[in-house]
Amino acid sequence: MEQSGTSPRLAGVVHDLASEVVSVLRDGGHSSVVGGTVGTLADDQLGLAAVRVLGADVLLPSVLTRRRPLPDDLAVFQRAVVTFAPKATSSATTVWSHWAMTQTLHRLDVSATGAHARPDASWLDDLEWQRLTHQLSLLGALAVPGADSAIAQAAARRPVDVARGFVRAVRRRDWLQAAGAGRWLSVIDGVPDTLGLDTGLEFVGQMAGTDARVGLHVHAARHIRAGAGGRKAEGREAGGRG
Repeated sequence: MEQSGTSPRLAGVVHDLASEVVSVLRDGGHSSVVGGTVGTLADDQLGLAAVRVLGADVLLPSVLTRRRPLPDDLAVFQRAVVTFAPKATSSATTVWSHWAMTQTLHRLDVSATGAHARPDASWLDDLEWQRLTHQLSLLGALAVPGADSAIAQAAARRPVDVARGFVRAVRRRDWLQAAGAGRWLSVIDGVPDTLGLDTGLEFVGQMAGTDARVGLHVHAARHIRAGAGGRKAEGREAGGRG
């Protein structure tokens, strides 16, 4: 399920939910994401739909801080996974988004409903860089540290193309696509130093204003890059001691 074409009410709840995710990330992952947005009722259909639109990012604070989700967040997230299982006619991005939600549960050592085979991602390999960036931006929730999905592998094989897509999205003022591409660039190697990703992310965040989904991707990318910088520094120190 993607946000495009959703009702204004649903878009509003998605906006609020994305804002809560950013707030919890800033808080260090100690607060509930859904408590102030969709409530604690796992049968709130509008709230569940908003969780499905945002996908695995609803539990992003738990993924990045390695803390088990709070009970309310977990209950609503699991309910959304069951309620909005993809259909045979669902798009590839919808299937992958759902897969990412189930894998997030496994990653957090939470039991997920049923076994879910990894979807096919070979269709990404034949896309021109513009379309590749567009598709990756729709699947920005899969861009997390240590990601080993076929989507992440496809992005990792084409860092220059994703960087080109990021620049193109910025020039076109497509802030959501730029933020999603920037998030992918924060988790893959081989990104050209000349890109100036940190400056670019800051610019995208400023220009997007109050768009909470853009803010979520930008905040996630900064968080990931800060953590990666720390890990690299530790690695250099360890190498020096050796």
